[in-house]
Amino acid sequence: MHEVLRVIDERVRSGSKPGQRSDAYRLALSIEGGGMRGTVSAGMAIALFELGVVSAFDAVYGSSAGAITGAWLLSSEPPRLRGWADPDYARTLIRWSAMLRGRPVVDVRTLVEEVYQTEFPMDFASVLANPIEYHPLGTDAETGESTDLRPLVTGPAELRLALRASASLPFLAGPPVELGGRRFYDAGVAESIPFRTPLAQGATHVLVLRSRRPLATEAAGPQPDDPDLDDGELVLDEPDGQPGPLDADLARDGDPARDTDLARDRDPARDTDLARDRDPARDTNLARDRDPARDADPAHDGDPAGNVNTAKTRRPPRSSRILTRTALRHESLALRTALLTRPVRTAADVARITLAEAEGTALAIYPPPSVPPVSRLTTDPVLLTAALESGRQAARATFAG
Repeated sequence: MHEVLRVIDERVRSGSKPGQRSDAYRLALSIEGGGMRGTVSAGMAIALFELGVVSAFDAVYGSSAGAITGAWLLSSEPPRLRGWADPDYARTLIRWSAMLRGRPVVDVRTLVEEVYQTEFPMDFASVLANPIEYHPLGTDAETGESTDLRPLVTGPAELRLALRASASLPFLAGPPVELGGRRFYDAGVAESIPFRTPLAQGATHVLVLRSRRPLATEAAGPQPDDPDLDDGELVLDEPDGQPGPLDADLARDGDPARDTDLARDRDPARDTDLARDRDPARDTNLARDRDPARDADPAHDGDPAGNVNTAKTRRPPRSSRILTRTALRHESLALRTALLTRPVRTAADVARITLAEAEGTALAIYPPPSVPPVSRLTTDPVLLTAALESGRQAARATFAG
């Protein structure tokens, strides 16, 4: 039995309760999001509830959709996590027609502030009262750093703002969300897999719920203009039959026949490589960033052995470069740099998780190879239902094996 599962099993068997532990461990649950792809990790969370193991955790950390899942898991009604596969839920969150009215395509505000208080209410007070610590993450718009929003949550209203902030996708979900006098974007910009923060806060063991299977790029480091990295770059995925892309200057539909890159820069004078951009703040190209602190930090090295600094040899996906020049052009250099460096940082996080798994201090649950092709903007109820069930079965198989 893996060490993480052993700790969970011993706590469940002994009836250990949060805040009243007899062991010296701090066990954290990490939930990855990814827009509607978070339906997969939501299914895994449902399985944890069904198996009766949630009380074994001391803290739950969530990024983006994973933060919403974490809140439901700690609420008085965890079975409502199945709402991720509800077609009305998906169509409330993802509205392509909103683009014609100049409104966000991903309407997190309506979901959290209206739906979660009316037709599909979340018991926000129960989340705050749960003895298991709840840690939604966000990306600080000024510093570009991953931020634990827990200290800023003082009541249900702030909790709703934290949920919105954690899932505030640049461009797709509109402007950043203000909380505690600060502005926040989607947690996925800085920490798409909430793993670094629980470790920094003293977690000895972490169970990670991944919303998609590991990519080849996660093992080898990000590749230039890799379509899978564009998919993970908080821009657009293939919208699974939805009609058309957003503004052609910012995004292209992920049709393989039209180039899987989500964004194409039309201005040949600018050159799509950010290293040639004439913006005075142009030195955000990974290959030309001379930040000594970043160079010295192995977290930015895509090689788990630390032998090759892949950040020095590969450029960011084109879609991210376009976003930094358009929707985020007035934001801080630190935030734009965080978006551009995200693929390398995520690859390094995956490498750290892999090493921690070998050491027995972390365990990642991945969806099975047969997981349906759910993208960030999927609204197909059949796909979403299958995705939720695939995640549920993957988690149950992990605990059964």
